[in-house]
Amino acid sequence: MLTASTTADMTRAQARTADSSGTLWVAASGTLLVLAVFSAVVTSVGASTSALHGTISDQTWTLSGMSLGLAVALLTVGALADDFGRRRMLLVSTGLLALTSALAALAPSADVLIAARILQGVSGAGVLAASLGTIGHAFPSGRQRTFATSVWGSAVGAGIALGPLAGGAVGDALGWRSSYWLQAIAAALLVPAAVTLDESRSSQRRPLDFLGAATLAAAMASLTAGLVEGRNSWSAASTIALLAGGVVLLSLFAAIEARRRHPMLELSRFTQPLFVASLSGALATGIAVIGLMSVTPLVLQLGLQVSVIGSAAVLAAWSATSMAVALATRPVLGRLNGPSVLALGFAVCAVGEFALTGLGVGSSWTHVLPGLAIVGIGSGLANSALGRLAVESVPRERAGLGSGANNTARYLGGAAGVALVAALVTGGQSTGAAGLLSGYNTATIVCGTLCVVGALAAAACRRS
Repeated sequence: MLTASTTADMTRAQARTADSSGTLWVAASGTLLVLAVFSAVVTSVGASTSALHGTISDQTWTLSGMSLGLAVALLTVGALADDFGRRRMLLVSTGLLALTSALAALAPSADVLIAARILQGVSGAGVLAASLGTIGHAFPSGRQRTFATSVWGSAVGAGIALGPLAGGAVGDALGWRSSYWLQAIAAALLVPAAVTLDESRSSQRRPLDFLGAATLAAAMASLTAGLVEGRNSWSAASTIALLAGGVVLLSLFAAIEARRRHPMLELSRFTQPLFVASLSGALATGIAVIGLMSVTPLVLQLGLQVSVIGSAAVLAAWSATSMAVALATRPVLGRLNGPSVLALGFAVCAVGEFALTGLGVGSSWTHVLPGLAIVGIGSGLANSALGRLAVESVPRERAGLGSGANNTARYLGGAAGVALVAALVTGGQSTGAAGLLSGYNTATIVCGTLCVVGALAAAACRRS
């Protein structure tokens, strides 16, 4: 017979489960939304640049502006979320994402649109860091956390798949501004859901490291801007100055943090295998996977004459597969440690990227489908592992910081990856479609090789 005490305990347990479930789905929805906003621009950038009389440089910055905002803000907002409240950060950032998306929809010029994209990145950083940090706090280590981070990993794939398709469909029907209005409405609808979450924060609030945060933000801005400008000219004085300045500022940040009593990021974490695996894996994902996948739709459009919407649908063979695999493989992932899953994911990505090579002028878009699906399998494994590593590599009370550091590496790597792949794709000996496809074949081999390096690095962290 159940006693009153037992019944009360069961009721409290059920309430905690319901709260955790609600937390997970709100956090996953926020992640999906940010990735959709991040990726949707590929189907609207051409129309927006033309309508606003922008230049090729404006188009490049519209595509990359959100990466700049994310890279600048992620680590700082992750630390702020831990100290001042993850729910609060999620709520404020979701509201700001709605406002900055509306600003993009109303943009009267290319400069305003670029500024709105950067601000979308800053607000999206708060959503990402708070979402994964909230998951890390709500789900203890073990099977529950594996499930939760698998759902988070599937949200990453779902957002990348849905963004271009939904944005492209709405944009074709109602114009490019409607894509940004859709993003603003979706973010506004998420605000009431964020209100329902329980607040969580670190039990020991640290004083804000203003100097470290400002120095890191300046370093990330300089590095990311240099990578974007490099797509126009790597030898330009401005590109060299931005990249060199970023390196100097990053070194200065390390020196500042080493002297701080309460640093935003303890440098001793870089001696911990799980933290190294989290950051190096995210960086490699950005360079070798996000970089190649970001340029693939453009190659399909210009090299194989696939439509904008058609190229987004083809890319879904990667992103949708990633989403499905992240969810379907969680029983297996629970029996392996994070670095092992990450190494497996990179190995599978390498096979898929090598399979993408061989495109020629007479090729069909179907040639890339098997390779994209295989990369999707690897990405699903890697995303689940990275979400798990982001929260397991730091103490529970610093889950937002772990999320911020992981995602900072991912989006800085993405900016570097796009720059690398774009340089390889446009650097072929031939001109026109033939040169573009030849350069893409080179890029697939280079990125596949980088995935092999990523797999070896993850395996080394597993053995440490």
